[in-house]
Amino acid sequence: MKTTVISVHTGSSRGVTDITAEAATFVAGLGDGLLNVFVPHATAGVAILETGAGSDQDLMDILDDLLPRVDQYRHRHGSPGHGADHVLPGIVAPSTVIPVLGGKLALGTWQSVVLVDPNADNADRRIRFSFVAG
Repeated sequence: MKTTVISVHTGSSRGVTDITAEAATFVAGLGDGLLNVFVPHATAGVAILETGAGSDQDLMDILDDLLPRVDQYRHRHGSPGHGADHVLPGIVAPSTVIPVLGGKLALGTWQSVVLVDPNADNADRRIRFSFVAG
């Protein structure tokens, strides 16, 4: 297995960050296999999503509807409503697996690999890429 950890600076913004290019660079030339993308954080997830056409903001809007930024959560620290961030991985998983064919991600035409990060309290994220040859 080949593995690496990349860092993504999200700053104080909440949202979706496209990490497809970083994933593609990692698997380039590795042949056939599977890429696991894992976010080792309790308040972020990974998704495969169309970006640039509004779906990324739609996802954040839906997450805000499902997990409102209010003080109703038992987990209370950080910014108001931060407890919602700790529920996120139950909805948006902290990992995903992508087929790799000939050293290229086997994504659909409009699919991108994204970090979903609703937590404005954590400005830096780590993402682990692990490739298992097939």
